[in-house]
Amino acid sequence: MSWFSTLEQAPPIEVFDLLKQYPNDDFPQKVNLSAGAYRTNEEKPWVLPVVRTAETALLNDEKVNKEYLPILGFEAFSKLATRILLGDDSVALAENRAFGVQCLSGTGSLRVGAEFLATKLGKTVFYYSNPTWGNHRLVFLNAGFKDAREYRYWDAENRSLDLNGLLEDLNNAPEGAVIILHACAHNPTGCDPTQDQWREVARVIKEKKLFPFFDSAYQGFATGDLDKDAWAVRFFVKEGLELLCGQSFAKNFGLYNERVGNLSIVLNNPEKIPAVKSQITLIVRGMYSNPPAHGARIVHYVLSNNELYDQWRDNIKTMSSRIKEMRQKLREELERIGAPGSWNHVTDQIGMFSYTGLNAAQSQHLVKKYHVYMLSTGRISMCGLTPSNVEYVAKCIKETLTEIPA
Repeated sequence: MSWFSTLEQAPPIEVFDLLKQYPNDDFPQKVNLSAGAYRTNEEKPWVLPVVRTAETALLNDEKVNKEYLPILGFEAFSKLATRILLGDDSVALAENRAFGVQCLSGTGSLRVGAEFLATKLGKTVFYYSNPTWGNHRLVFLNAGFKDAREYRYWDAENRSLDLNGLLEDLNNAPEGAVIILHACAHNPTGCDPTQDQWREVARVIKEKKLFPFFDSAYQGFATGDLDKDAWAVRFFVKEGLELLCGQSFAKNFGLYNERVGNLSIVLNNPEKIPAVKSQITLIVRGMYSNPPAHGARIVHYVLSNNELYDQWRDNIKTMSSRIKEMRQKLREELERIGAPGSWNHVTDQIGMFSYTGLNAAQSQHLVKKYHVYMLSTGRISMCGLTPSNVEYVAKCIKETLTEIPA
């Protein structure tokens, strides 16, 4: 007898399955547009110069040891991370009603926050955008939520935000439902609300007594400006809304495998902070006990040093500028060769990803015939485009659209 005899094979996770296939492909012109990780013009990972500097300093600091961090993590890091999100002039910080908890990157921050809402505040219903990052639904259901619902977001015909559908779905949401919102650089569409549209979203959430949970994976990485990319979160706070926000430092610090994250929590009553911290302490204790130190120390070292902080902001601009440049080059090339359809959405979108408008059959055709690795949703990572491969990618997209019309 085997207790595992009835266990079935789980379906593969598409993006990681593509990443596994890519290195074994010997096609000379292969292109990887699947991975959500920054690449240079030479298709190489980039360790930020400020990260190298911080790691060298930490290595030579004999006071740094390998002792456990507290359960809620490196507090000095969390304070700086929360301040970057909310801003130096944040009313919530001035009134001591906001704090952060170090977690395992953005995913871990979402999971800890979701489990807190489900098990301690009794939340059962959550909404996520259609489409959204592929892990949102799984994280929240595994954390204890019972009812997963979608709100309309992407207008496929016009390749833009479906604001009316979004607002209608939020208006119909039950009181107390948790609404997952992308702080900036919406994944996978790259389509963000304008500030006026964010005001409309905040108004409905406030009127309908919904609970906003922001996912901030790309602050600074989207526009190159930390403040612009945090505008939506800061506006919600100014409107008096309580909220959670999961922050990731994978993209904007290039610390993908260090799992550096922060869960920022904004309350209206600062007297409840000790109770919230105590409950989150129990959640973390039963999940992973305490977080790793190295990545958080790197981020703290940079954020607490004015010179390195300025250098980091320059590093962010370098990354965001290259992505914008490749957006422009891809659009120009698609238009130059007469690829079917309109391509203004490529440059209208923002951040790491572009929702091309290609359907599943077309996307899979690009993978199988042309060795252009991308998700079946039509999402591509702009970081995989370079000056040396953008013409090939555009040509393959045109031929695919000709061979497999929508």
